[in-house]
Amino acid sequence: MIQHFTLPSGERMAYRFLPGVGPVIVFLPGYMSDMSGGKAQAVMAHAEAQGRACLLLDYTGLGQSDGAFAEKTLPLWRDEVISLLDHLGIERVILCGSSMGGWLMLVLAEALGERVAALIGLAPAPDFSEWGFDAAQKAVFARGETVYEANPYGPEPTPTYAKFWEAGQACLLLAREVAFDGPVRLIHGQADRDVPWDISLKLAAALRSADVQVHLIKDGDHRLSRRSDIAVLLGGLDALGEA
Repeated sequence: MIQHFTLPSGERMAYRFLPGVGPVIVFLPGYMSDMSGGKAQAVMAHAEAQGRACLLLDYTGLGQSDGAFAEKTLPLWRDEVISLLDHLGIERVILCGSSMGGWLMLVLAEALGERVAALIGLAPAPDFSEWGFDAAQKAVFARGETVYEANPYGPEPTPTYAKFWEAGQACLLLAREVAFDGPVRLIHGQADRDVPWDISLKLAAALRSADVQVHLIKDGDHRLSRRSDIAVLLGGLDALGEA
């Protein structure tokens, strides 16, 4: 059942919480995605079958949450997710981030500290505000304007707003140590045309944790939504739940 939490801003954040055993698996969707996606639903169904706790959510500005997407940023979503966790009394989590959600996962891990038991990233995209745009596009952002790019998944172009880009530049991680010491599992397709698979290798090197594993899927694309791809994700969650 979809529920809503009223944030300090007054906006309502949509979520679905499944009580259960162990650290709560928190699924963090990608850019312009929400909890209705196939990977999020697969994670929730798997958790329910195992009696594990799980939390799905829609960032404000997306899905069934309030707000204007053009006004949202990574730090804002970080604070909103923490507010939701506190509201639900959740003390221990496994963060599962897809694409941009993999960047948010890392920002949250540093903010939450010991409350995070483990991380699992699907085609994680930390720092994409830096490596994902060329100099001409960054000049557009610097003028406070929006960059529109072709969308391979739908008819409408994908917007990136100057506010999001500027805030992202203040959240860059790959050029420094990422302060997380728990187990990390990264899954990336080598046929990913949106996020180069070597980003996961760079992230593995940047993480302070010694318990980092990278699983490369040779023919996997960015979505990693095939049954075989999702099986890798669920297997990783099972292993982390036993750790």
